Amino acid sequence: MSVTDPYVVALAPRVHAFVQPDGGWCLNNAGFVGDARESLLVDTAATERRARLLREAVLAGGLPLPRTIVTTHHHGDHTYGNGVFQPEARVVGHENCRTEQLAAGHQLHLLWPRTDFGRVDILPPSLTYRERLTLYVGDVEVHVLHPGPAHTTGDSIVHLPEQGVVFTGDLVFHGGTPFVPQGSLAGSLRALALLRSLDAPTVVPGHGPVADPSVYDATERYLLWVRELAAEGYAKGDPPLETARRADPGEFGAWRESERLVANLHRAYAELEGLPEGSPLDPAVLFRDMAVMNGGVPVACHA
Repeated sequence: MSVTDPYVVALAPRVHAFVQPDGGWCLNNAGFVGDARESLLVDTAATERRARLLREAVLAGGLPLPRTIVTTHHHGDHTYGNGVFQPEARVVGHENCRTEQLAAGHQLHLLWPRTDFGRVDILPPSLTYRERLTLYVGDVEVHVLHPGPAHTTGDSIVHLPEQGVVFTGDLVFHGGTPFVPQGSLAGSLRALALLRSLDAPTVVPGHGPVADPSVYDATERYLLWVRELAAEGYAKGDPPLETARRADPGEFGAWRESERLVANLHRAYAELEGLPEGSPLDPAVLFRDMAVMNGGVPVACHA
């Protein structure tokens, strides 16, 4: 058994998390809800092989194949496996998620050309919403909420109020470094306030182990630290890379993907310049600077 093999956590009656350790690049979490009559998925996985493991987990739990997939955002680690659940499942997500997923295409293939992703069909949401949506899986009520630009501009929170469970997508990385260059630093702080307001005792982050609401506090401290660093560096006229290399990460130094700091600073600088939240940044520059922060080694997909 590999240390990156996924495992299933029973969160509440008829609610499960599919956790992929160690939660690094391309090792996301998913979830499934339902009973013997119908089921719903929250996200899929980065590779066909891993999506098939998720499919097996759903069936092993006594559930039928899902008729609905709720996509928390467009990134390939959360969407590349959608095709494994076709033709049974329709994909639901925010309207911006559909636009972003179509624009991104097979983006992970470009970032990590040596990774065996298997067969990947780009299947964006066919049912979209703008602010909030309520779905029912049997008698389980599922609230899908858009927090505004945060991790991306098309994020969705999936909240099960009666079960006290929330799937945050990549608004939260438990034990990993947040990643906001395609969304908003200020918006990510607002998203945390929205998550807290849901008062769900069980939190399934986009990456990392299942948590409780204290995970929001650590994420918030990090984002506030980035905001402070950015204000200091921007005032001095230092580029984001110089500001990042000079920073003392303190409690955040042990988090996975610490190189994301420089990408987050790029977003924070853009907001200080007055650019709209979610305005495009050059991914080549972001990943180049992250490679520098990573000792000259490009970031690696662990799927």
